[in-house]
Amino acid sequence: MDLLLHALRDAIRMLVHNESGVYEIAWRTIVVSGTATLLSLVLGVAAGAAIAFRRFPGRLVVLTLVNTGMGFPPVVIGLLVAVMLWRSGPLGELEWIYSKKAMIIAQTIIAAPVVTGFTAAALASLHPRLRLQVYALGASRLQAVWLLLQ
Repeated sequence: MDLLLHALRDAIRMLVHNESGVYEIAWRTIVVSGTATLLSLVLGVAAGAAIAFRRFPGRLVVLTLVNTGMGFPPVVIGLLVAVMLWRSGPLGELEWIYSKKAMIIAQTIIAAPVVTGFTAAALASLHPRLRLQVYALGASRLQAVWLLLQ
């Protein structure tokens, strides 16, 4: 219990005196996580809508990959991104290792399958006649997807 009290006291002291750039670190975390979340939403909703509304060869394989991605440990994703971005890795020339870009890429890879899977499941569960009715009322394909997403 004493350890927790000391840790809490030290944390409050660091916040009050802005030791070690706590606020800068917190802001960087918010920016990186927010950017990765927005990218995941854009990619995941688009991919989920395509999976739910389109029938194409390999659709089940894509769904399987999405479901696998949802269960992948984040540590493994981080390690794979790190290996790809190491100087000796395939993308090492970019020199992104330990950068905000690398963190955004890793977090996007972690979150995008979750958004894709939930979007595809939610849209696939809509009544089929609802989609037909939206088209019958004169909606374009993009308008129909937008209305059904709501």
